[in-house]
Amino acid sequence: MNIRKAKISDSKYIAPILLLAMEDIVYKFLAKKDYASAKDFLHYFIERENNQYSYQNCFVAEENNEIIGAVNVYNGSDIEVLRNPIIKYVREHYNPEFDPEFETRAGEFYIDSLGVNPNHQGKGIGSKLLRFLIEEYVSKNKQTLGLLVEEGNPLAKNLYLKLGFKIAGEKTLVGKKLEHLQITPN
Repeated sequence: MNIRKAKISDSKYIAPILLLAMEDIVYKFLAKKDYASAKDFLHYFIERENNQYSYQNCFVAEENNEIIGAVNVYNGSDIEVLRNPIIKYVREHYNPEFDPEFETRAGEFYIDSLGVNPNHQGKGIGSKLLRFLIEEYVSKNKQTLGLLVEEGNPLAKNLYLKLGFKIAGEKTLVGKKLEHLQITPN
């Protein structure tokens, strides 16, 4: 398995994988529970530059020329600039009242979403992607990595804790209460 920076041509493969991790949140963004619309929404932004979901902020896990996992990560200090195109688009096309909280801030690189193709789940691909990010951001570049985990997802939370993340507090995103975890350089 190879982990590499995503390319624009990966966008159509990244969208359904990241949607696995953020389906409920995208449905709240769009004010409707429609898988095709949610996937199209993500694909639209992944293939464009300078927004939080852009391929520019993604890494992919590839095996036998197939993208089997993806992760979206960016500097928390950029959240407002990266989120603005999303807010504008959602307000114009789906939900004029859309006013999401900022789930990250300066002081961390934020793992927005991480997903693994369902045909490849349970093989440690998510763990490998996380270890890759920890190596790149925390070990090599001495940056803090942060993420949010749903209170009702103890398996994910236990994995993050096992990898060295620590509970840093709570956050709310589109009305959903989440735990904020971080891993910092030694």
